[in-house]
Amino acid sequence: MSSGNGLDEAKATGSWAARPPGVPGAVPPPSVPLAFLAAASLGLVACGIAWIWVRATAAVDPNSDPVIAAVHFGVLAALTMGILGATHQFTPVITGRPLRSVRVARATFLAWLAASWALPLGVGFENVGVTAASGALALVGLVLLAWNLAAALSVRGKGAPVTALRLALLGAVATTLLGATFVGDRQGNWFVLSAHVDLAMGVLGLFAWLGVTYIGVAQKLWPMFMLAHLPGRHRAGTVAVWATWLGAAVLAGGLAHGANAAEWAGAGVLGVGLGAHLVSLWAHLRHRRRKADLHLLFVATAAAWLVAAAGLALAGALLLPHHERLGVALVAAAMVASGGWLLEALVGHAHKVVPFIVWSLLRSEGARNGPSGKPLMFADLYHHGWAATTYGTVTTGIATLCAGLGASWTPAIAAGGALLAATGVLTAANLSARPLHLLTAVRTGADLPAAATSVRPEPAGRPT
Repeated sequence: MSSGNGLDEAKATGSWAARPPGVPGAVPPPSVPLAFLAAASLGLVACGIAWIWVRATAAVDPNSDPVIAAVHFGVLAALTMGILGATHQFTPVITGRPLRSVRVARATFLAWLAASWALPLGVGFENVGVTAASGALALVGLVLLAWNLAAALSVRGKGAPVTALRLALLGAVATTLLGATFVGDRQGNWFVLSAHVDLAMGVLGLFAWLGVTYIGVAQKLWPMFMLAHLPGRHRAGTVAVWATWLGAAVLAGGLAHGANAAEWAGAGVLGVGLGAHLVSLWAHLRHRRRKADLHLLFVATAAAWLVAAAGLALAGALLLPHHERLGVALVAAAMVASGGWLLEALVGHAHKVVPFIVWSLLRSEGARNGPSGKPLMFADLYHHGWAATTYGTVTTGIATLCAGLGASWTPAIAAGGALLAATGVLTAANLSARPLHLLTAVRTGADLPAAATSVRPEPAGRPT
């Protein structure tokens, strides 16, 4: 029941009391997605450092515990945290329904943050207690996530994006339950003896959860960021969502049970889904009305990593029966390229999404103009030269790490790790420095050009 008082209602629902005009009421406070995205940058730094640390081991045995730890820093602490931030931000945007609780969203963040660091640290340092605790924390985070999103995702008639988020939640359940079982058998050296199960979990996590989330959300982001309107009915996005999820599920099942027929069938369906994703991207590129920019370069390069991953995976699968070591190395490189698809897309979209979120925060604090004295724009909130440098570090880092694993070359593995760590630092610094400066100026009343600290926001509904 509504109290009739906006502030009281905001406190009761955990919504954003200082929401500026034009920001939909379902959107959570900026601190919710920004916390996940900040943690993702830190996780990427840890991932890069871990790859440097395990460079020699990775060149010899990509299935060893130290390498598994480095992989999980990338998948859990970087990719998963970033995708969870996007999920908490865009589920309310896409469905028009708010999260059930902002407090639960914050608890979800804490649970996943702890799990994403405890698991790789426990595996890397062979601490059974820490590893088992990470599984319990991940299960807690999963329950909180599912409960918080369930009401919003029950909405009907929203097309491929909502379907993708529902399927991704199922993928998250499967991945987390398998992972909890995985880390619960450390005494039996599960990671070493059952590398095929670890690969199955990786396929589920990368494609049936994180990948499907990106594929679905991209159907909303691409038209907005590219100013692309596709005429008629566009089915490629729907095919991409369903085929990617089903293919990943069948492939993971085949890998877990050593069923070759299921592996090849799942890989084929997965290929159809990812191919449809690329077709959808091409359609948006053809109909875009915004000129080529850095965001487009990020998105196109991310798509190229999918093609590279498919080629490496096929080569590895064909070579495994005859040259096991080279086959394993190529499969490891394929998994890194698959993660590179999501990482490149995540970093690229972050340079669009984070300024959008921060702009709303600054407006809610009373900022009107940017440092130049002109009206505050998204482009004012980060340095474009450093963004281009970040594109170079993440792209070269993924390529170098893939080459190092595929060729079992220690220096390349270390260089790739260093570049990924640099990407995490650059992304976090570039997307936070200017907003923090403006926010500090607004709150302290410091002198900025053209009164950037003008007045508090107008009441909701009044035009700005």
